[in-house]
Amino acid sequence: MNELTNGSTLVAHCGARKITREELMEITTPVGTKTHQPIPHYQIVEVLEEALSFRYLKVVKDEYAVSKDGMKMFGVMDLNQEFSGCRFSIGLRNSNDKSMRLALTVGYRVFVCDNMAFSGDFSPLLHKHTRKLELYDAVSVAVDRIHRGFEPLKAQVAAMKEQVLTEEEVKLIIYCAFLDRNIRGVPRHLMPIVHDLYFSPKHEAFIPRNLWSLSNAFTSAFKKLVPVKQFEATARLGAYLTDAQETLKQKRELPFNLQGSGNAVPIGNIKRQDFGFEDFDEDDVADDPISDEEFDEYFDEEAATEAIDEAEDDEMIQEFKRRVAA
Repeated sequence: MNELTNGSTLVAHCGARKITREELMEITTPVGTKTHQPIPHYQIVEVLEEALSFRYLKVVKDEYAVSKDGMKMFGVMDLNQEFSGCRFSIGLRNSNDKSMRLALTVGYRVFVCDNMAFSGDFSPLLHKHTRKLELYDAVSVAVDRIHRGFEPLKAQVAAMKEQVLTEEEVKLIIYCAFLDRNIRGVPRHLMPIVHDLYFSPKHEAFIPRNLWSLSNAFTSAFKKLVPVKQFEATARLGAYLTDAQETLKQKRELPFNLQGSGNAVPIGNIKRQDFGFEDFDEDDVADDPISDEEFDEYFDEEAATEAIDEAEDDEMIQEFKRRVAA
């Protein structure tokens, strides 16, 4: 079986601690008020798992973390639903101190962090802790939405697999991502890694020359980043590749006799702004404790550890340019 390349990530680096599901039962739930209804963390997990079982969905792996005072809970669940080397996952979070709503997020790339970063492909549940909240009903409706959301996600991946790329198109997309900074916040020395992962794939599932294989080359390279920055880069990657896919689609729909005219630019000379994108919602990454200065320092240390100094970085870029020109 091919290795699953996607799934869930839970990061606790802002004071939260990871605990087991059994330990969730030991967390004290505060007394409610007339307007606020605290919910035991373990009860959410149990109700969610029960609702999933009615849809023949099983949790094959789960992980949880709680804040120091036990008021906030963060978790991820990997499900027994696999496709194309991916596994569907659920991210969940809850708070009993009025700091955030009860929420679920779902997708084949799910990221949950105690700095409030919370990302998936779609969110089937977002509910305040009011007296009107009926947990079983809310979770049941959310699981129905999760089940219905599987097919659109599969169709999205299928479309990426159908988007066959030429070698020149791939090189241009990689070039614009790093050298033109179209994916903000990723270091240039990851560029040769993306190139090699695509043109020398490590997994049999990524041998086909298509946008899905290229996407996984990027995300595999991003694993070298610290978790929060990996999440940010992956979120921006999705928007960037979507726009690149649309640009290529529009070009290929043009009549052949217009391909080289002033009405269309050949892919090898496509304007860099044609691969632009709008940033993902910055609210997804609230209160990031890693400042830009700390981020730069991290990469300086990483570069030193890997013996990648400025001269070597430039040498890598020159080598990549030679490959593009070849």
